[in-house]
Amino acid sequence: MILTYIEIRDGKIKKSSLETLSEASRKARETGTAAEAVVVGACPETAGADLGSAGASKVHVLESPELSVYSSQGFVRALETLVRETAPAAVFFPATAMGRDLAPRLAARLDVSLASDCTAVDISSGRIVFTRPVFAGKARLTLALTAAPAIATLRPNVFPLEAANGASAEVVKKTVDIPVDAVGGRVSEIVCEMGAVLDVSEAEIVVSGGRAMKGPEGFTQLSELAALLPRSAVGASRTAVDSGWIGHSHQVGQTGKTVSPNLYFAFGISGAIQHMAGMSSSKVIVAVNKDPEAPMFKVADYGIVGDLFAVIPALAAELKTLA
Repeated sequence: MILTYIEIRDGKIKKSSLETLSEASRKARETGTAAEAVVVGACPETAGADLGSAGASKVHVLESPELSVYSSQGFVRALETLVRETAPAAVFFPATAMGRDLAPRLAARLDVSLASDCTAVDISSGRIVFTRPVFAGKARLTLALTAAPAIATLRPNVFPLEAANGASAEVVKKTVDIPVDAVGGRVSEIVCEMGAVLDVSEAEIVVSGGRAMKGPEGFTQLSELAALLPRSAVGASRTAVDSGWIGHSHQVGQTGKTVSPNLYFAFGISGAIQHMAGMSSSKVIVAVNKDPEAPMFKVADYGIVGDLFAVIPALAAELKTLA
């Protein structure tokens, strides 16, 4: 059995979790086993139908008063209990902030290895083989984990969703014992960024800006452009974030977030290797820069050598005619 951790935010299942479950379902079929899902804490009423359509045969819902809000210690303790009881061959997590927090903690408690930020999962001689980028995305590492369960985080926007089949998964609720003193840190408040709708790591289109945006006003233009595109978000280089032009949650790169959108716009981003490490797996890359020698053009599918402050309004005007 392959178990997938399902992340719930604002009462909804995150798309990255459905992608991860879809891949788990495909690999489960290849190995002749089942795909199951686990939800920790509050669970949407539609979870059986939503997760069943994504390939889950069973949904484990772990409940406890200590799991009403997220905590690393409480959630990983609940997951450890389930994993030891069900003995899955593998446990998949979406490579979100929460998934990257929980997966290594669970691996440490089970004394097994972890394959992180995977961009491909294959079956070789009956074993699950993972592929992940290394050396800032300049190489790919393929590995098979020898200990069970094999724990891995899967990069969002890389694995396709299963086609909805109308199936519904069995929902099994279980109360787990989480001692009060087992939770050392608690979330007291969640403050959302004003106007934020979609996390940059889950966006299908990312509109990013760099040093050439010249200030926060430039990112206001990018936000207006992103508003014209479906399932889009604004990204930024580290230079722009360090300059205080936009929040750190928008940073793309080795020290920020890794994104794999269908379309990535790079406005005024030169293309330092640290930034490319976070966006090189984008399906289509469009670069706009005054410097024809900018490294970003080497990885771009389309490039415009020109003034971004002329390109952005022209692009926005064209998009408005298509709306």
